[in-house]
Amino acid sequence: MMRTRKDSTGIPHILEHSVLCGSRKYPMKEPFVELLKGSLHTFLNAFTYPDRTCYPVASTNKKDFYNLVDVYLDAVFFPKCVDDVHTFQQEGWHYELNDPSEDISYKGVVFNEMKGVYSQPDNILGRVTQQALCPENTYGVDSGGDPKDIPKLTFEKFKEFHRQYYHPSNARIWFYGDDDPVHRLRVLSEYLDMFDASPARDSSKVEPQKLFSRPRRIVEKYPAGEDGDLKKKHMVCLNWLLSDKPLDLQTQLALGFLDHLMLGTPASPLRKILLESGLGEALVNSGMEDELLQPQFSIGLKGVSDDNVQKVEELVMNTLRKLADEGFDTDAVEASMNTIEFSLRENNTGSSPRGLSLMLQSIAKWIYDMDPFEPLKYEEPLKSLKARIAEKGSKSVFSPLIEEYILNNPHCVTIEMQPDPEKASLEEAEEKSILEKVKASMTEEDLTELARATEELRLKQETPDPPDALKCVPSLNLSDIPKEPIYVPTEVGDINGVKVLRNDLFTNNILYTEVVFDMGSVKHELLQLIPLFCQSLLEMGTQDLTFVQLNQLIGRKTGGISVYPLTSSVYGRDDPCSKIIVRGKSMVGRAEDLFNLMNCVLQEVRFTDQQRFKQFVSQSRARMENRLRGSGQGIAAARMDAMLNVAGWMSEQMGGLSYLEFLHTLEQKVDQDWEGISSSLEEIRRSFLSRNGCIVNMTADGKSLTNTEKYVGKFLDLLPENPSGELVTWDARLPLRNEAIVIPTQVNYVGKAGNIYSSGYKLDGSSYVISKHISNTWLWDRVRVSGGAYGGSCDFDSHSGVFSFLSYRDPNLLKTLDIYDGTGDFLRGLDVDEDTLTKAIIGTIGDVDSYQLPDAKGYTSLLRHLLNVTDEERQIRREEILSTSLKDFKEFAEAIDSVSDKGVAVAVASQEDIDAANRERSNFFEVKKAAL
Repeated sequence: MMRTRKDSTGIPHILEHSVLCGSRKYPMKEPFVELLKGSLHTFLNAFTYPDRTCYPVASTNKKDFYNLVDVYLDAVFFPKCVDDVHTFQQEGWHYELNDPSEDISYKGVVFNEMKGVYSQPDNILGRVTQQALCPENTYGVDSGGDPKDIPKLTFEKFKEFHRQYYHPSNARIWFYGDDDPVHRLRVLSEYLDMFDASPARDSSKVEPQKLFSRPRRIVEKYPAGEDGDLKKKHMVCLNWLLSDKPLDLQTQLALGFLDHLMLGTPASPLRKILLESGLGEALVNSGMEDELLQPQFSIGLKGVSDDNVQKVEELVMNTLRKLADEGFDTDAVEASMNTIEFSLRENNTGSSPRGLSLMLQSIAKWIYDMDPFEPLKYEEPLKSLKARIAEKGSKSVFSPLIEEYILNNPHCVTIEMQPDPEKASLEEAEEKSILEKVKASMTEEDLTELARATEELRLKQETPDPPDALKCVPSLNLSDIPKEPIYVPTEVGDINGVKVLRNDLFTNNILYTEVVFDMGSVKHELLQLIPLFCQSLLEMGTQDLTFVQLNQLIGRKTGGISVYPLTSSVYGRDDPCSKIIVRGKSMVGRAEDLFNLMNCVLQEVRFTDQQRFKQFVSQSRARMENRLRGSGQGIAAARMDAMLNVAGWMSEQMGGLSYLEFLHTLEQKVDQDWEGISSSLEEIRRSFLSRNGCIVNMTADGKSLTNTEKYVGKFLDLLPENPSGELVTWDARLPLRNEAIVIPTQVNYVGKAGNIYSSGYKLDGSSYVISKHISNTWLWDRVRVSGGAYGGSCDFDSHSGVFSFLSYRDPNLLKTLDIYDGTGDFLRGLDVDEDTLTKAIIGTIGDVDSYQLPDAKGYTSLLRHLLNVTDEERQIRREEILSTSLKDFKEFAEAIDSVSDKGVAVAVASQEDIDAANRERSNFFEVKKAAL
């Protein structure tokens, strides 16, 4: 759906949520959730863009797919929300008052989601950038909603927005798959024929932003912690709107190449020069953006000293001028060309369906009345671009682009973000003052009515739909579900005495490979260096190659190489699985190059560049700080896991709050003891690099796998026979305690977890069904719907036995923990009918049989091998899932009770909310302040 907006009240975003809360044919509270519970969907969600809202669904099962399509079509065109103020209040905002004597508060799912967004400096910068570049059209406001403006939205404006824009004449409908096109049209006609052919409607056309005649500058504040030197926490970003109209595909593709050349790899000159300048810690808001009507380019740094802001701006402009004058290295152009062409041909969309990716590319032109298929036809423009470079040289192609679209473009906005440790508390105080005035303006009767309305909304939210209403949502039957799991054709063999897994799958002539090394001989005190060690392998040079040359070589010859640690508990074992994985991909014909470069990365890279390593530390710290603010639920989960099992402790040391603390210390140590750090990096290499315990995993078609074996053998022959160190024992955990991590935020992330194996629970496949049902019913209804959090879920790690609860962008803290603790009683009081149980089982199978591209199937096969998950065990678990009964739910309540009674709670929250919680429950949390 295309649309425009004139304010930041977030109508498009709130409507995106609300239309999925019941419709004409499906008049229950949330058909969307019923689909989450009981379909085989490979994708089910919705997106709000600044100028459009997308409602995509996908499934590999055609019956299931058309069930999803019908529910979404009915939701979009005939939603209940336009006649139901309660949905608007729930998903958007409302005043909440439990008792006339208490304070009034704001509640609403989108309201709290956007509070979380506006707590993250990077997100604030992105929003300021968009609005500053396009102040005169719809991009000048926030379609997601500014928390300060959301409470200004009325139900009448909300309804009118749907009337204006949610009409077939304003829609673009996209199908992808092997289903019958005639059937598609028949399904659509049931809806489209019900509307007038050409209604009188307000235009949803986005008017282009006229280009500025001179550059502009904006200074904004962002919420910062009180620790550290605030003078060194500025952010500065230069942003250009590149054109006053959409670009042709040829120019767009060339600008995409230019973007990759300048910023796409650690060796890219603009990225490299900025990071090596020492003027900032990490790039921010950087790169080309072409999903909206007019393309834009941004480049900036965070962690900048206030007296270096001007220097950053000058360095950006001087570097761009130098690139325009001198052009790019030939090897760099070849590496970029190969990387982008490989990516285009591979079309690897990860866990998202390829059809979804193609739809998003197509829609980005179609909504502006351009050819929807043009963005998908890259062959001719790519061929033409390569021919131009070959004929005229890369400088003649790329230098004019830098000149025209950046250097000589007056439509430039420079944004400086300044840290403000009082901003978060001031905004909270401002909100509190507004609410106090609202309450003061109300009579006793008004307050009594508001308390009654609050209770009425809560009662509606917490009252389940009747079984008859739930049955109207179309669903599959258990007979539609395959009785056997999806198998990957894996053959286990060896090459030169090393175990090799061969996954025979069609990969379109691409070889995917993982080489796995055991971490069992790495000393405890070296564990936290491992992520930086992995980065160093790919971003430092050898005796013969600079890191730039090595990086370009990887880009020219392969589809990419990565190195990272993997840790996991193993079911039935005390010792964890701890590995270092080297992962790569290339065209089959480049297999020899791929393994040669893997060997080069592993054995020839030298840890001698002190300044580059210091950059890695600063960049990693900046990433971790951003993660703490934006994904606090992940930090909380890692923290709880580290208290409950060894593998969790190892992971948290390399990627949680402990790692962030380590990085702060390491930044000082790099200057004081570089020789010792360099020596430690070498020791890590010697400790794991060996053929002994090595495993090679390869995914391609059978013939390609056979042809590749000789290169694998040569690679393995070059490895040392054994690691240098002795095997070490891993048996560490964080102390068991309730912990609160303080950050500057307007919303919280609340977790609780326990090991249910310790309470005597024996693994059964029914646990997957039960945990999914808890997430989609009890937690959805209480934490999200009535609690106002953006999300609430639970997860059961069957390898470790850890059962965890988590909330995301949550206005509550102790209230959410109380909900977690009530889960056992919820299960004991549960009375599910056969249809509900069937849905829960089918939804679980949908998760188990999740959509995977060939590389992911091969990688999953490797993980199953490492974690001792056999096909026989997978079959047993599937049968247990399919035979799950109400009795299983009741019995699982005892295991959940152990989490309530003996589990640990971790919250990432504001100082104010933590203090309030510790006042209410005397010293419930041990407080830990995160240095940000």
